[in-house]
Amino acid sequence: MPRHPDTRQRIERAAIALFAAKGVDATTTKDIAAEVGISEGAIYRHFRSKDELTWHLFSTHYTDLARHIDAVMVESEGLADRIDRTVELFCGLFDREPELFAFILLSQHGQLGRVTDDMPTPVESLRRMFQDGIDRGECRETDPDLMAAMALGLVTQPATFAIYGRIARPLSRLAPVLGDAVKRAVLA
Repeated sequence: MPRHPDTRQRIERAAIALFAAKGVDATTTKDIAAEVGISEGAIYRHFRSKDELTWHLFSTHYTDLARHIDAVMVESEGLADRIDRTVELFCGLFDREPELFAFILLSQHGQLGRVTDDMPTPVESLRRMFQDGIDRGECRETDPDLMAAMALGLVTQPATFAIYGRIARPLSRLAPVLGDAVKRAVLA
């Protein structure tokens, strides 16, 4: 088999697609290798185990999402605008990379226990966004963790429905409705 310089990226893309479709537990390294068109052993040249591959994919994309939310904080003024832009960010990710979104959403419960306090996370980024809104008098004076949980629920539950075909795609067409729902829930 010829070697491809992008084998690692091909393994990552195939793993995300299979993890999103079948779940992490039901996907084997043999499945991933077959999808990429490499030997199963070739995966181990790039990752020590399926667990390491899963964690690498989750932690990389989870922290990247946090950085995008942090950028929204810097680039926008006011909590209402930040909410709209963050909802658009989530919906856009879902529409552009539905398998990645599904992987993060559906595998988080198996991976969140490995997240360390020094890692940027979307939950902490949203918490800071809502704390800033509370401090500026734009958000109901309450727990910023509760605000983050409510906002995430209002966006991720429709995404879950879209994954399972109960809501038609693209999700970005619902961004204004979802943004308004979040704002109604949290704005002062």
